[in-house]
Formats: sequence, C-alpha cells, structure tokens
Amino acid sequence: MIASQDRSGWFGASDTSIIMGSWNTKTFARFWLEKQGVIHGGYISPAMMAGTHYEHRILDHLGIKKRDRQIKIHRYRLRVNLDGESDMIHEIKTYGGDFRISKAYWQQAQVEMRTARKGLEIVAYRLTEDDYKNYFNPIDAERLSFHPIEYEPEWIEGEYLPRLRYLARCLRRKRIPGMEGFEVWLKR
Repeated sequence: MIASQDRSGWFGASDTSIIMGSWNTKTFARFWLEKQGVIHGGYISPAMMAGTHYEHRILDHLGIKKRDRQIKIHRYRLRVNLDGESDMIHEIKTYGGDFRISKAYWQQAQVEMRTARKGLEIVAYRLTEDDYKNYFNPIDAERLSFHPIEYEPEWIEGEYLPRLRYLARCLRRKRIPGMEGFEVWLKR
C-alpha cells in the first residue's frame, strides 16, 4: 500500500511499461511532467480504491507478515515498493472478469525481482460487485490464484536498464528525453 502519492523525482516498477514504450506520446509527456514535479497524478478509480483496501487483507489471509518494503537505488532514481515478502515477493493484483499476466505486469515483476534479488509470484484476487461496495468482505480463497514469474536478466540488462539509466540522467539534468538522444547516449 503506497502511503505517498508523490511520484516526482523517482521511477517505480509500475512505471516500467511507460519507460519501455514510446517516448513520443501524450502519455509519456504527462509521465515526464509528473516525474519532474510539474504536475501531480490524482486520478483514483473505484478499482484502484478496492485494490488498495484489499491488498493487506489478502496478505493477512496468506500469512505474509513482511510488507510495504521500499527499496531505493539512487543512481537510477528507482524506488520500488514491494507489496509483501516471504522467501519471495508477493505482488497483489485485484481484478474483475478474467485475469491474465499483462506485459505491464510482467515488466513490473522483472524490475521488482532485479531490485529485491528474489523470485516473485503475482497473487491475483477476483473482486465481485459487492467487493467494490464493501471493502471489508472476507477473503474468499476460491477467488485467489497464484502466478509465478520467471526472471529474465537478459531483458533487464539489455533493454530496461539502458533506458532507465538514460532517463535517470535526463531527470537529474532536467532535460527532456528522446529516442534520438538515447541512441546518441548509447553509443558513447
């Protein structure tokens, strides 16, 4: 559960899909302004609220005591928040309908595993209409599913970290990043 909604000055694991996507979009421009502290995110959906309220209750149900650890890697301006931990990371996702491991979830999991140096499973919990109306419903074990994610260091080292290093440099220097600048930076 994230205590502060201020996302300026740092990149998070949940930002990975934006970091790995196109930098010539309105979404990226808004993301970059938020990282610089020019604007602040504020949109909270009913699904986000339900997920926030059920996260710790799911961890309680699973007997996971260690939670909400934040790891900072200053040189990359990376701040990763882990939902729960035992011998592995337990990333909680709530959903309606059918659950699947999206590309964004997979990318987030890769960054969390690289940062915490341990394996990860996504714990998915299907919410009902009533769960969105009442955040205090008991956890139904039948609606839990567990999805271990395999770590792929080649993707982290070869694709993600170069982009993150470049963006961290741009953030520190208050520069606007671009693919042309990234390509030049990679060749140096």
